[in-house]
Amino acid sequence: MLPLELLAPARDKTVGIAAIDCGADAVYIAGPSWGNRYAAGNSLEDIRELCAYAHQFGVRIYLTVNTLIKDDEWDGVHSMMLAAQDAGVDAFIFREERLLEWPDIVVPMHASTQCSIRSVEAAKHFDALGCRRLILERGLSLQDVRDIRAAVGCELEFFVHGALCVCYSGECRLSEYLDGRSADRGECIQACRSLYDLVDADGKVLVRSKALLSLRDFKLLGRLEELAVAGVCSFKIEGRLKNETYVRNVVREYSLALDALVAREPDKYCRASFGRVSGGFVPDSDKTFNRGYTEWWLDGKRGSWSSMDAPKSMGEYVGDVESVKPSGDGLRVVLRPAVRGLQLANGDGFAFVDGSAVRGVRADRCEGLAIFCKKTPGLRAGVRMFRNLNAAFEREVDARRPRREVSVALDVSVHGSFVIDIDAVTEDGRSVRSSFNADVEKAENRERAEAMLREQLGKRSGVYNFSVRSVDAPGALPLLSASTINSIRRCIASDIPDSRRDMLSPAEVSPADVADAPPPTSGPLPLQAAGGNACGRDFCSRKRLPSSEPLMRTRYCIKYELGMCPRHQGAKATGPLFLVNNGRRLALGFDCAKCEMTVDKV
Repeated sequence: MLPLELLAPARDKTVGIAAIDCGADAVYIAGPSWGNRYAAGNSLEDIRELCAYAHQFGVRIYLTVNTLIKDDEWDGVHSMMLAAQDAGVDAFIFREERLLEWPDIVVPMHASTQCSIRSVEAAKHFDALGCRRLILERGLSLQDVRDIRAAVGCELEFFVHGALCVCYSGECRLSEYLDGRSADRGECIQACRSLYDLVDADGKVLVRSKALLSLRDFKLLGRLEELAVAGVCSFKIEGRLKNETYVRNVVREYSLALDALVAREPDKYCRASFGRVSGGFVPDSDKTFNRGYTEWWLDGKRGSWSSMDAPKSMGEYVGDVESVKPSGDGLRVVLRPAVRGLQLANGDGFAFVDGSAVRGVRADRCEGLAIFCKKTPGLRAGVRMFRNLNAAFEREVDARRPRREVSVALDVSVHGSFVIDIDAVTEDGRSVRSSFNADVEKAENRERAEAMLREQLGKRSGVYNFSVRSVDAPGALPLLSASTINSIRRCIASDIPDSRRDMLSPAEVSPADVADAPPPTSGPLPLQAAGGNACGRDFCSRKRLPSSEPLMRTRYCIKYELGMCPRHQGAKATGPLFLVNNGRRLALGFDCAKCEMTVDKV
């Protein structure tokens, strides 16, 4: 049986706990530094508290150490990893292979997507180094995943939701070239979301002021089973800078989808953590931040991937503007709804495209399908309106929070002079016996006493949800008050041992549980001293790439998106093309044999 792991992002401890409560099996988060998101660092004390909360449910915490590391930072990185390991983290997500050298780092190591694992050869390399898990490049097809699964014995992790980098992961130098801030150091300026003109060699503008490098967001909610069959055990949600509402919503939606998969195939799959999630809001990823969705290269086919008209969140399409009229100091905008029963609420946020600009407007109030708002340029009849802030949904997500609990079965036996032994067994197999001496009178009404015992013991205490499975009392039952039984229940909760953190871990599952996955062909290779490894690769090779390397290489093709592709669309061949932003020119290259595009300095 293969445990399936839903891996959620967390910018901080609070978001991490929210993800766990909504059904995440694992959380990835940065420590104080070196986490490739400059604005998402966390103290080690917060990491320790998050680990303690997570391990109650067998949830794992992965710490990101996936920036390029400067020569004078290695001692600091080593100290931080040791402290994080002591705080309870379950694995490190790394970029630099040198981190594999330290023998005192004993938790598993996961090769980051920044390692750009998009071929069987790259996968074999990191498998041979002893990595427990490979985080695959987003732009792979299902067949690519199958090929890698057949070649290596370690776990495979794959992104299933969130923002897409247009470049192959770990190989983008556009931000550093344009602004001096390196994406490899967590300081990406998101140049791919900027507006560009597309010009030819003569300076003629072919497309003006579009986000020509911006992709839609990834969404593979309906493809999870195919990925599992292909050999993926961990399904990753992008978004370590996203807010709590976003993480709650997306995690809950994907957790329910994985639960449904496990219910369909109970002999093949299970969840990688425990604790039942109940109650809460009804999730809908269309109602939180998104640029529209794509399945990228999963089927190995080209599609419409661009969000060039709207590089920011547009949200859900709600309808077209029917009329716009003055109202007081603002406007009264009436919608022609896209769906029946559309409900608008005060405070809703809307977006629309006005020429090359995406404009936003906030509803001061709503009456039926009428929006009362401030005067906004470009807002006119016929405009397509999107709701990128659903105020009612945001309130629902905050007010109706799911509850995650571990089921505990209790077997009660009463013997002697009211010695009460209670055996507790959690749903994940932990067990404990708690004993109590009841120096009280005999209960005259046995049925009522047993009913009281079952009722008061069969309640919640902390994260545990107790139920009484049996009561064995050959003689009389003690006369216990409700408060006394409640105290007994709390004592049992405190006696339950810590969760077995390796139980149901994907890492502990035999590769035979994954379709066509052979055991590793070789063990970890010995590493050399700092500065190189057994494969002869320079640890600093990614820092100073040859000048011939492009700033960006991608499967995405501007020609294809604009209907200008000679190969797939029969368009007439063009001469050299360039992107221009504020006078800065970038050259585009097209490798039609590989179906790839490059962006480079002129």
